[in-house]
Amino acid sequence: MSDSSLRTLLVGIDAACERVIAPRFEAGELPTLESIYEDGTGGPLESQIPPWTASAWPSLYTGMNPGKHGVFSFLTFEGYDWDVVNATDVRERTLWELLDRHGLTSVVVNVPVTHPPRSFDGALIPGYTAPEDPECHPAGLLEDVRDAIGEYRVYPDEDEDLGTAYIDCVRTRGEAFRYLADRFDPEFGFVEFQATDSIFHEDPGNDAAIDSIYREVDRQLAETLETCDPDTVIVASDHGMGPYDGYEFRANQFLRERGDVETVDGGEGMPTWATIRDGNLKRGEDATDRDPGIAERAMATAARVGLTSQRVGAVLERLGIDDVVARHVPAGLVNAGATQVDFPASRAYVRSRIELGVRINLAGRDPEGVVPPEEYEAVRDRLIDDLRRVRTPDGDPVFETVTRREEYFDGPESDRAVDVVTVPADFDHFLSATLRDEQFGPPTEPWNHKRDGTIALQGEAIDADSGIGNAHLFDVAPTVLSTLDVPVDERMDGTPLPAVDSPGSREYPRFDGREAIETADEDVEKRLADLGYLE
Repeated sequence: MSDSSLRTLLVGIDAACERVIAPRFEAGELPTLESIYEDGTGGPLESQIPPWTASAWPSLYTGMNPGKHGVFSFLTFEGYDWDVVNATDVRERTLWELLDRHGLTSVVVNVPVTHPPRSFDGALIPGYTAPEDPECHPAGLLEDVRDAIGEYRVYPDEDEDLGTAYIDCVRTRGEAFRYLADRFDPEFGFVEFQATDSIFHEDPGNDAAIDSIYREVDRQLAETLETCDPDTVIVASDHGMGPYDGYEFRANQFLRERGDVETVDGGEGMPTWATIRDGNLKRGEDATDRDPGIAERAMATAARVGLTSQRVGAVLERLGIDDVVARHVPAGLVNAGATQVDFPASRAYVRSRIELGVRINLAGRDPEGVVPPEEYEAVRDRLIDDLRRVRTPDGDPVFETVTRREEYFDGPESDRAVDVVTVPADFDHFLSATLRDEQFGPPTEPWNHKRDGTIALQGEAIDADSGIGNAHLFDVAPTVLSTLDVPVDERMDGTPLPAVDSPGSREYPRFDGREAIETADEDVEKRLADLGYLE
């Protein structure tokens, strides 16, 4: 029996949901994970809007909606300038920072949007959106971990077989956590497994790889429970995953035809993520300042006289060779010749598809805003009405909800959100910010995020008979605090689940965050783009 001080272990399994895990329970593939559901309590966990990794995990570990913590997407915007989000964009306290105020130690491994780490009592290895060799807390920790367990990577080794690379990542998450738990003897532990999401973006039909990844998660969970012997274990995901059987709706093309989006040919608009992938951000240079090559300048010139990448692509598609060409043409060259959204000149536009909504270019708020403040509500109402009426080629609504951002976002960071929120019907339609000649097409990704994730709780602090009620993503943080007898922040949007005894709430001063810093890492942005998060 372990003499560990670990009272609560939070296990994050990205994109886990009943659709994915139930068949593997039935097949007896995941005995340890299944036992938590059977011996404790569990069920669906409703995610937030938007239900995507970079925004949802901060909501889970702060207990607050993006309007309070400030992360709405993989991107953060200042005017029309952008960067990949990082921990300095999270403007509320994390679980481990709240616990630090109460004298409790934490070990956190691979949790998204935690780089660069902030100081607290314990240890942290950052996860998604961190560079491959991230700063850790305390300084020098990553070198110690690698000395102890061997290679540790934030992202899978691209030179390995996909399934093998992801399994290696899963394995080292568990090994790193157990090493750090032994070294720091925390009361709270949080380990996150990202490969369970990434494999569906990379190769959703590869059942063998998916099975292998989940079996490795189960093995790591089993060994961690045996080694660390936590009093309570909570398993949670940030969202679900499933097939997209509907259409791709190109919202900027819709807005263009409506007269809201203005465009620029030849690479003078806001760069796409193709530009970033081929840029020099790893060396600290801004992709918007990079010097295009001769071929790109030629492509841009051709676009300005009408020979755009979209038109070339349409011809290649008709010839049936578009996929072959795409594999061999540099993304930056394609982008240089593309028709792009001219963000400063447009009245309204979609910045990033996973924001799930439309941003109005508002005078006085946005640097070159064109919509006067007195017209804001009228423009927003017209957008809402028009988007609610959009139908697929089959005559079905594209959106189940189109509404003002205030319906979903509340807090001092809400101004960073889209102005109009658009929720796809059953998350069966794929939203795209790209410009094409047609508003609809087949989904770019056959599988993507769904609204319902999963949660399970088991252990000393859990009353399984009381269940989880209508569990929401925002409830995870207050539930974790309750298992540690720590009062919940009264500003949290969630509440402790019925299965735990609430220790009550109290007022905490709002987090006094440090100034945001740039991510500016080419490898991070390439990884996000390759997974389809960034267009």
